Amino acid sequence: MDRIENLCIDKGMRMTEQRRVIARVLSAAHDHPDVEELYRRSHEVDPHISIATVYRTVRLFEEAGIIARHDFRDGRSRYEEATEVHHDHLIDMKSGKVVEFVDEEIEALQEAIARKLGYKLVDHRLELYGVPIED
Repeated sequence: MDRIENLCIDKGMRMTEQRRVIARVLSAAHDHPDVEELYRRSHEVDPHISIATVYRTVRLFEEAGIIARHDFRDGRSRYEEATEVHHDHLIDMKSGKVVEFVDEEIEALQEAIARKLGYKLVDHRLELYGVPIED
């Protein structure tokens, strides 16, 4: 079994074969696919999966905290496995590619800003948008 499938089972979720396929496709994704892309990949594995099933399953997984939704200004929600390890995103505005990164200096600066303003930071999301530097 894959990571997402195990998380579903740990949360007591009933796992139909179609949910298993969608969970496996999500676990195998190295990008941040939207529902249409998840449908395309899942449909390749099981041609009986409908796009409505993918939408329902994604919503179910998101509500259970198994996957995280991102809206990267391209008009479509994209998904990734929800993890305990924090990371931020850089979105290539030309290609749509999403680059995950961790920068301790940025993390410390965000904590310091919150403290300076009288807050304890409990969560945050950082999305950077850029275009490739032309040589």
